[in-house]
Amino acid sequence: MFRFILFCLAIFIIDFYGYQFIKSSFDTIWSKILYILLSFSILGATFYIYSFGRQSVSIKTSNLITGIFVLVYLTKLTFAFVFFMDDIFRILKATFNFFNQKNNSFHLPERRKFVKQFALGLAAIPFTSLLYGMIRGKYNFKVLQYTLYFEDLPKAFDGYQLTQISDIHSGSFDDKKKIEYAIDLINKQHSDVILFTGDMVNLTASEMEPWKTTFGKLQAKDGIFSVLGNHDYGDYANWNSKEDKIKNFEQLKKIQKEMGFQLLLNENHFIEKNKEKIALIGVENWGHGFIKKGNLKKASENVQQDDFKIVLSHDPTHWQDKIVPDENHYHLTLSGHTHGMQMGIEIPGFIKWSPIKWRYKYWAGIYKEQNQYLNVNRGFGFLAYPGRVGVWPEITVITLKKGSKES
Repeated sequence: MFRFILFCLAIFIIDFYGYQFIKSSFDTIWSKILYILLSFSILGATFYIYSFGRQSVSIKTSNLITGIFVLVYLTKLTFAFVFFMDDIFRILKATFNFFNQKNNSFHLPERRKFVKQFALGLAAIPFTSLLYGMIRGKYNFKVLQYTLYFEDLPKAFDGYQLTQISDIHSGSFDDKKKIEYAIDLINKQHSDVILFTGDMVNLTASEMEPWKTTFGKLQAKDGIFSVLGNHDYGDYANWNSKEDKIKNFEQLKKIQKEMGFQLLLNENHFIEKNKEKIALIGVENWGHGFIKKGNLKKASENVQQDDFKIVLSHDPTHWQDKIVPDENHYHLTLSGHTHGMQMGIEIPGFIKWSPIKWRYKYWAGIYKEQNQYLNVNRGFGFLAYPGRVGVWPEITVITLKKGSKES
């Protein structure tokens, strides 16, 4: 409730300054009425969807309304920030004049024309970026390649290559050719194994039905393995009965099997090569504020202490809270979940930032703790905001090498 009040207060302040911009730049009654009507329409539609109507409208409609909300209000936020800083300056100047003038009248100076022009120019940056993200950025697939070194990697797996994808969110897709392009891009990596780390759908298994043939084209010599994410359990849909929810879950498992995905539900699978092996350990979802079905101990049954282990676990908080401190040594964990918030600034070697870092310590890319690695995939698809800005949809390719990087 407290967060909701803060959110409403923030929206009020943003809209107040947005109105100030309209009033000072286009001072007509119709511009003010149009601004108010548009603001209330966007807020009303967004509130309806996330309070009552997530299943009364299509996912694409829901995403579009969310996108418009993000586009409009992040742009307005720019106006609000500039005008707020200008108001501080105006108040300080008025206070100074109050104490230094004989009449002691407190009068705020008029807002400068330069400030309005600067705010308009600055606001064009988030507006054009977010619009680009909705039109082009959401399918701007990037292949990110990493080489990781392990002293105890079985010799037969030196140079072994895996491809990770995560967070498909198939219900959001609206361009079949772009998805087919991405599937071809994955296959062109010619990895030994493909690993999917959860969130195949947004709400229900039926979202994946139109995409079975497309994702069924994925190929890897040693197979395709998957785990579940928080969205895959059907917890965000309204069901007529418990049986319907169970049926949906079974349908999702069936779809994965039909596509050639081997789903690991707190289970493991050994890949063998020249009488040596590595263990794939698939853990069900475990995360803060989300469903906790993950059982690392159960998933690791029959896996020995000295086996080379790769864990598939959707939420990176599982790695920091359970996997790293575990008595067993898990060499590499693959996660997703964060999407990198689908927006941020990333310039390799210089800056890596997204607002999601305020919630997740590990949110994108490779991390290392206690000689154990984690890769957080930025996601294949998108959710809610139908776009990506700066944090592009990701196909991760990891090559395992025996030895140390220094050698």
